[in-house]
Amino acid sequence: MNYYKKLFLLIPLVFICTGCLQSSEKESNQNISKELITPTPFTYEEPKFKPSIPPLKKQTIQKLKVAFLADQGINENAKRVLQLIKDENTDMVIHAGDFGYGGILRERSIGTALNWNSQISEILGSNFPYFGAIGNHDEGNWSTYQKLLQDRVDHNIEAICIGNLGIQSSCEYKGLFFVLSGVGEFGNNHDTYIKNELQKNNSIWQICTWHKNQRAMQIGGKKDAIGWEAYEECRKGGAIIATGHEHTYSRTKTLVSTEKQTVHTEWSEPNVIRVAKETENQNGSTFVFVSGIAGQSIQEQERCKPINYPYGCNNEWAKIYTSDQNASPGALFITFHVDDDPTKAHGYFKNIDNEIIDEFIIYNFNE
Repeated sequence: MNYYKKLFLLIPLVFICTGCLQSSEKESNQNISKELITPTPFTYEEPKFKPSIPPLKKQTIQKLKVAFLADQGINENAKRVLQLIKDENTDMVIHAGDFGYGGILRERSIGTALNWNSQISEILGSNFPYFGAIGNHDEGNWSTYQKLLQDRVDHNIEAICIGNLGIQSSCEYKGLFFVLSGVGEFGNNHDTYIKNELQKNNSIWQICTWHKNQRAMQIGGKKDAIGWEAYEECRKGGAIIATGHEHTYSRTKTLVSTEKQTVHTEWSEPNVIRVAKETENQNGSTFVFVSGIAGQSIQEQERCKPINYPYGCNNEWAKIYTSDQNASPGALFITFHVDDDPTKAHGYFKNIDNEIIDEFIIYNFNE
């Protein structure tokens, strides 16, 4: 009799425990499912030594967002990239050459330039601050492109550009300083001009923009086109280097030599970048990117394979995005003066499918 009493009491306990196990298993499966469908958030480690705010340096306005692109054309993909730029609440565009693509080699039709500008005005507005440097497909029609770009400068009271716009010029907009250069395409003595302009300007954030590349500073089939002098003067000046020409997206890690593709030993993380002027106390450092998939076409990765990180060559590449990675058109966005820190910036590449492909933080150590 006592046996049956014990058995009677034991049976409910078995059901209760079974229910607990099933509930626990169900909860565990739900957690696993969440881990599989939830994307990994962008994370990075704060650097051991963060920059102090330089005295008497010109700051950008807080959260100044800049879109960087090149190799655009007049087509539906180009329009979708422009719409993306609008949707991201971008303050300005810096375009590293090859605008309308009116001809295979050197376009001649003024109408192409006018249609290209109309495409921008239709989506971003006729007075939107849009700056550009000459590309190899622009030279035959450059006088028209230059006038259209100058009109946009003239209609923005906060925009100041001096020199031969888009060829050998320097500009300021809301505290951001940038050089628009025709190095490798038109004009001479670009390295000297870049050096002098960077030295005499006192902005925290400085950018060098041109169209063409050295072969080692892109991951497609382009050959050496501009020499290393301009790259190295920008690195020594602590300026970010923005290019196009190769129809891909690629970004380096922090480099202390562009010519030798030498990665900074203490700043070798792919998603944390250091820019710094070269002084007696520190090596000049920067990063280089190609943002050349704004609509015209997308090419394959020919160099520095494999196609997944970590890449080949000197391990200098932080991100590569080409037809081999099933790339869609897009633009690189960098927001300067974030988190109430004028020496900090946040960058990300986003495509027209609203996918963030690359994301990183930049610290500015310009003394």
